[in-house]
Amino acid sequence: MAATKISLKLFIDKKSERVLFAEANNDFVDFLFNFFTLPFGNVTGILKEKGMGGCLPSLFKSIEHLSDAYFLPDQPKDFVLNPFVAIPGPKLPLPLPNVQSFRYTESSDRCRSGCSRCRIQERLYCNTRLCSSCTATVKTDFSDGCSSPASSSDEGYVKGMVTYMVMDDLEVKPTVNISFVTLLNEFNVEDVGSIEEKVVELGMNEGVQLLKASLQSKTVLTDIFLQAETVGTEESIKYEGV
Repeated sequence: MAATKISLKLFIDKKSERVLFAEANNDFVDFLFNFFTLPFGNVTGILKEKGMGGCLPSLFKSIEHLSDAYFLPDQPKDFVLNPFVAIPGPKLPLPLPNVQSFRYTESSDRCRSGCSRCRIQERLYCNTRLCSSCTATVKTDFSDGCSSPASSSDEGYVKGMVTYMVMDDLEVKPTVNISFVTLLNEFNVEDVGSIEEKVVELGMNEGVQLLKASLQSKTVLTDIFLQAETVGTEESIKYEGV
């Protein structure tokens, strides 16, 4: 998948060197909400080389290295390590590596190939997406009572044409009826002149960092867009001084 870029506007308090909040469109909110659809296999696979703590990286690697001979015929290793993620539409931005997704459709695609991956997907998700390697004939029916969610002209989770506020701890709320003065009072900002607006882009690298920071920090936006920038500047100065 081509790298997806998501823009958002940061409101930064220069005195305290922190991001107060970000103004974002629905694409960034959709990206954040999609964290809750990621199985542990996806999260661990993305973060295992990024300093993820705990034992999951070791467990992930043990599954990677375990021979296929030890797995049951209808339980492929890849399904454990790289499970599909259910999303409401193909345009949902996912600037994360190695995340395979399927979407619900208005009809249920029934795989009859005998492919173990497809049989597992059929059990868990009514098989609304075929395995990429499957070339079998598809049969459409709802004989087992499976049905698709109501369709919408919008893609993703939240409505477009709305501006959302995303706090430093990733709390999300619409900006309806929230005045800037009220926000400054909530953040105890006395000097309006210390507030800086900055437009940034979130790509694949920032997406991975944000996922990792969301599991470790209460100041995610500051960590990703301010502290990382400061570290980069310090390293540059240090390098030039050598």
